[in-house]
Amino acid sequence: MAGVGKLLKQAQKMQRQMQAIQEELAEQELEVSSGGGAVLIKVSGQGEFRALKLDPEFLKEDPEFIEETVLSAIREAAEKAKANSEEAMGAATGGMGGFPGLM
Repeated sequence: MAGVGKLLKQAQKMQRQMQAIQEELAEQELEVSSGGGAVLIKVSGQGEFRALKLDPEFLKEDPEFIEETVLSAIREAAEKAKANSEEAMGAATGGMGGFPGLM
């Protein structure tokens, strides 16, 4: 049963690593700009939206164009945060989505 003890230790180590990564992601700040800089979005590495800035001149544009540009920036920020998080977690789990050495 020594294998089970080793497996539990590996799981605990991975859990600590993942917790540390989550803390790092929470502190990271990613920026996405859209519309030639008219829209700026800041999001944490975990995908928490922190800021949205719109150029006042941009707000004079057609409302539909504004909506599309802001929505595009939001989607890009969410995707960037997701990819960043998946990359960080993949490094911790060895790309196995779980426990290294089991597969």
